[in-house]
Amino acid sequence: MRPLLRFLMALGLLVATGLTAGLASATNYTLWINGRTGGGVVGNYDSWTYWGPSAVQAGVNKKAVNWDGRGSIAAASPRIRDALDCFCTGSNWCYIATHSAGDLLIGYTLANYGGSTRSRKNAVANASGVCGNAGGTQTGWNIKWVASAAGSGGGSELADIGSWTTSEPLVQDLKVSTARAMYNHNETRGIWFYMYAGARGTLYSGVLPGQDDEVEAYHSAGGVSGNSGRSLCNPGDWFCDDLRLGTDTNQGGSTKWAWHSVAFRDDGEDYNHYTNASWGGIVGVMRAAVATSAR
Repeated sequence: MRPLLRFLMALGLLVATGLTAGLASATNYTLWINGRTGGGVVGNYDSWTYWGPSAVQAGVNKKAVNWDGRGSIAAASPRIRDALDCFCTGSNWCYIATHSAGDLLIGYTLANYGGSTRSRKNAVANASGVCGNAGGTQTGWNIKWVASAAGSGGGSELADIGSWTTSEPLVQDLKVSTARAMYNHNETRGIWFYMYAGARGTLYSGVLPGQDDEVEAYHSAGGVSGNSGRSLCNPGDWFCDDLRLGTDTNQGGSTKWAWHSVAFRDDGEDYNHYTNASWGGIVGVMRAAVATSAR
């Protein structure tokens, strides 16, 4: 019995050690997906040029998911899928933070690929941003939630009127009717999108309906559903309906897409669209919330 007892004890130790190692290897990450124009080095998850100083707190184990910010959403999606495979599979989980077109990009990726079979990765990336296999597969990714500042899921009227270089594939995707028809915005794989909407617009942003941050109107930044944009404002504005917080139906009857909730509405009209490479604008509000919640 003594050799058998020693064998069983050794086996139990191996099992316990394996379980402990499995628990120790479980890690949370915060992935930041940039918007139009890009700036960070594509494939380098530690390149923060687009956002601001890398030392700023922006969630647990933060990673910059850089893409060129000019190409089409379909062409950029593989980069996002590489990052999600790297850090959001196996025992690892992710928080996602996006700015502007990054919202359209993660929405498109989840709707079209969030139910696909993914290889589990080891969270060790090569120069191209691709991680090695850790063994096994799973369906979709492990994502706790998505935070979106100045989200472009509903498109921007600036793309419609040609305010940007119209030869850019991304600009074509950002047209209001195109963005809204690009994918099923209600299909988030059960993942909540928390929307941060800025309202510090300028005179030239008068082409944007209702309140806006100079680039995105409330109908897009607030995750409002429908085939076209609409005029939505802060409470007290007599000229358009209120964008309401949370998942509440807006004044006038418009609704948000499923799994979308307005976390912040810029009632003071204090925050514009731009990061200015310093975590600025409406991104600054979202960053503070992510730093507190993504742990």
